[in-house]
Amino acid sequence: MAGIYIHIPFCKQACHYCDFHFSTSMKKKDDMVLALAKEIQLRKSEITEKVETIYFGGGTPSVLTNAEIEFLIGEVYANFEVIENPEITLEANPDDLSEERIIALSKTPINRLSIGIQSFFEADLKMMNRAHNSGEAKKSLEIATRYFDNISVDLIYGIPGLTNEMWKQNIETALNFGVPHISSYALTVEPKTALYKLIQTGKIVEPKDEMAQEHFEILVKTLIDKGFIHYELSNFGKLNYFSQNNSSYWLGKKYLGIGPSAHSFDGKSRSWNIANNSLYIKSISEDKLPHEIEILTVQDRYNEYVMTGLRTIWGVSLGRIEKEFGVEYLNYLIKQADKFLVDELLSVTDGILTATSKGKFLVDGIASDLFLVNLD
Repeated sequence: MAGIYIHIPFCKQACHYCDFHFSTSMKKKDDMVLALAKEIQLRKSEITEKVETIYFGGGTPSVLTNAEIEFLIGEVYANFEVIENPEITLEANPDDLSEERIIALSKTPINRLSIGIQSFFEADLKMMNRAHNSGEAKKSLEIATRYFDNISVDLIYGIPGLTNEMWKQNIETALNFGVPHISSYALTVEPKTALYKLIQTGKIVEPKDEMAQEHFEILVKTLIDKGFIHYELSNFGKLNYFSQNNSSYWLGKKYLGIGPSAHSFDGKSRSWNIANNSLYIKSISEDKLPHEIEILTVQDRYNEYVMTGLRTIWGVSLGRIEKEFGVEYLNYLIKQADKFLVDELLSVTDGILTATSKGKFLVDGIASDLFLVNLD
């Protein structure tokens, strides 16, 4: 099985924290949609497996019309073999989700909405320069839950000024709408973003790791108590509502990334498209794929498996490490993991290495300590 990710590189306005590739000018939107369709056609031989997920990410995919979305889904079906009931996700912002739009979307093949709420507090939304307000966030969920069963909500924690009590309110507000999936991320300060500049000039206080950790612990406890499964570091789902698209990344399945800046993975190599709308459109119009390819070494693949495995409930299989990478890699992993096992940040059960509840917030740092630098 494989997945297809389609990157829609347009946003109404730039969120202060975002370092993804997008443009706030919609001038090239029509050309972009045609280029995305053509890239799908140009790359149809790259995936022979059945496609089980189609994911519209961005940017803000909900800036596309329903007709444009259906056109691109049609191109996927025309060029790949798609399973009978694929998960088809649209990332959307609350300000794009009027009742009329949601009803129309419910009549398309889209069967999962991922709604970028981030916070229900007005001050947070203004600080992050989100295009929607708190009222629109609540209204979009009130309507969306009437027409869609499979809905995910994005929330951000560790925001300066967001108290533990306010953070609990954000989580409870999302839960009150009955959504079966929540993705939640710490506010991170990326270089070259507006947030970075605002912190450098003292206009915004820098997020504190200690506060982010407290928020994370509140999030985990609250959602687990409500019957959610913490199946990946930043993702919580009710049973049968895990993101199939994102799970395929963590489980090492093949995926094809369509659009500027989109990444692809075929099990042995990784490729990524140019992050420039004009150059992307020009290259595709000339039947050229504007991407770079990196062949992954055994060491690269080991490091990726350790990183993705530790972030999930599926963990890292010691048997798979030995089978795929050899006993030398297995011995190295066991030796590196020892101190984390002693400190109860990692545990091994039935040959599966996983992060403990105590180790989850620190898992990216732990994984990097298990990486192999020069065994090859």
